[in-house]
Amino acid sequence: MTDKEKKLQGKVALVAGATRGAGRAIAVALGSAGATVYCTGRTTRSHQSDIGRSETIEETAEQVTAAGGKGIAVQVDHSKEAEVKALVERINTEQNGQLDILINDIWGGEKLIEWGKFWELSMDKGLLMLERAIFTHIITSRCAVPLMIARGKGLVIEITDGDSDKYRGNLIYDLAKVSVIRLAKSMAIELEPTGLTAFALTPGFLRSEQMLDYFGVAEANWRDAIAKEPYFEASETPYYIGQAVVALATDPDIHKKNGQALATWHLSVEYGFKDADGSQPHWWNFYTAKQAAEGKPI
Repeated sequence: MTDKEKKLQGKVALVAGATRGAGRAIAVALGSAGATVYCTGRTTRSHQSDIGRSETIEETAEQVTAAGGKGIAVQVDHSKEAEVKALVERINTEQNGQLDILINDIWGGEKLIEWGKFWELSMDKGLLMLERAIFTHIITSRCAVPLMIARGKGLVIEITDGDSDKYRGNLIYDLAKVSVIRLAKSMAIELEPTGLTAFALTPGFLRSEQMLDYFGVAEANWRDAIAKEPYFEASETPYYIGQAVVALATDPDIHKKNGQALATWHLSVEYGFKDADGSQPHWWNFYTAKQAAEGKPI
């Protein structure tokens, strides 16, 4: 991307939960558009979180810089208010009070998901999932949004799973993801007089590092997993949601989307961006057609 194409040159972003997956891709995409990106998470080269994966926030920050932006890795547990406050104070000091984009992508529920009826499942795992998936977003927004309010502008994007209140297969998981959409809607209402914009954003079937590992494939041969999971045919790489965020962040009329729940598949049609392989996966069209063909309710 040339300097003329770096539409976010001079902008400052915080991607909370940038270690891997959608968060990493969003951070890199913002960097490719010229932004300075604070990349936060719990896993560093010297400390591994209980997720137990090898990706680190330093790697993400380096990829942001290599893409043309400035990546800054900061180890933060977003469930700890003191750590989030220290992060925001650092941004305030280093960027002279400037924060333009906040991406709330904290999750941490990979090893906490249990499928079944809620009365049969672990209470401890369920409550920890809610803490990591919801409370962290509230804490981070509570600490970071005042920087934006002071400047009268800013964008808050809540990353979730799904763009509706459709049941997601498990009470706790469903509550976690729908609550993030509600957070965005509620913030949008309270932020309306401030000049800020807030909304939720979902990918489709995300072909993340962890999902590829789950199916025992790599990006080069990901289609081999379709035999095991037919719905994987419409999956998308994390790059796709990264392009969605850049499109949204550079839209001069973005406030029209205040409070909405947005999806990559609709936004790709609206803005014209594509996935890494040049395709435009449309999860909802694929899903509804597949369900109909199988005689299942949508």
